[in-house]
Amino acid sequence: MSSGCPFAKTAPVGAVCPMRSGGDVDKHEARGEDGDRNQNNGSETVPAKCPFGYDSHTFKLGPLSCMICKALLFESSKCVPCAHKFCKACISRFKDCPLCGADIDKIEPDSDLQITVERFINGHARIKRAQVNADGSEIQEQKNVIYADVSMERGAFLVQQAMRAFQAKNIESARSRLSLCAEDIREQLQSLGNTAELCSQLGAILGMLGDCCRAMGDAGQAVDYYEESVEFLIKVPAKDLELVHTLSVSLNKIGDLKYYDGDLQSARSYYIRSLDVRREAAKQNSNVSSQIIDVAVSLAKVADVDRTLKNEPGAINGFQEAVELLESLKLNSDESNLEQRRVSVLDFVRGQIEEKKNDIPAST
Repeated sequence: MSSGCPFAKTAPVGAVCPMRSGGDVDKHEARGEDGDRNQNNGSETVPAKCPFGYDSHTFKLGPLSCMICKALLFESSKCVPCAHKFCKACISRFKDCPLCGADIDKIEPDSDLQITVERFINGHARIKRAQVNADGSEIQEQKNVIYADVSMERGAFLVQQAMRAFQAKNIESARSRLSLCAEDIREQLQSLGNTAELCSQLGAILGMLGDCCRAMGDAGQAVDYYEESVEFLIKVPAKDLELVHTLSVSLNKIGDLKYYDGDLQSARSYYIRSLDVRREAAKQNSNVSSQIIDVAVSLAKVADVDRTLKNEPGAINGFQEAVELLESLKLNSDESNLEQRRVSVLDFVRGQIEEKKNDIPAST
């Protein structure tokens, strides 16, 4: 799963992306309908006050979070007899409580606590953005309540929680949060149309959902998500290299799943599409070293399928082109991470060429 927040680039100047925040929020008394509001531009702005009483400075998320995955509780469960609470998927991996060390006799669901967690998500995290037209101008005829706590914009908040859960292998939790995020964006798409911002965000979220399904062993659902991710990402102008990379990775992931399923021709077609995307990106950004390496990786993937399909000449040509690209790539001293990747891919591709040479019997 990508570590980048698909909402980071659209945040207002001065806003704090929760991907970089500590995750703490504060608690104040909820402000009712008679609170201070600004009626300008047909929208109502409420200061940093969640309708359920949560804001962003002193209230701690700890009581609503799992100490194992560090994300908001999902399927809250209580250890018996110590009564410490965790996500069901997280605590199920333990025989002793990770907080106090007590033996776990059994695990019981804590539905009351989970209701509080969902109340928090649907209250504090549901911060509405002003709706805008495709040209960026705000839609005047609709009244939107916009909570001023922009550091906890709903989409970025849910992605933050999903990524924490995913990294801790609580995949069901991650999938649940991402599904909520996708639903929100689809609602905006219905009213605003396919804006570049919304298409890029939904494309990234769908790709993450595909990663969740893949991790859960549901290859068919993963392919569906990846394909829908591609459908939205190709609508975005190919100017953002990060989005181009996300698009090509989604295509490769579909190809990988088709390959493992034995559908080699289909796998090759997706690898070729990814290669075409990366070639074009490298052509437009020839000074970006990572684009050259991406092209080499795609060449190797296509060549590997060609070899499996008994198209050895095509495979050798692909591997050799990848070698030539990587050998000619000169990196700066501050690109050590890219150099490691370049060497790793180069070693693999050279190994594929040598492997074929070793298979050829010596002449007598």
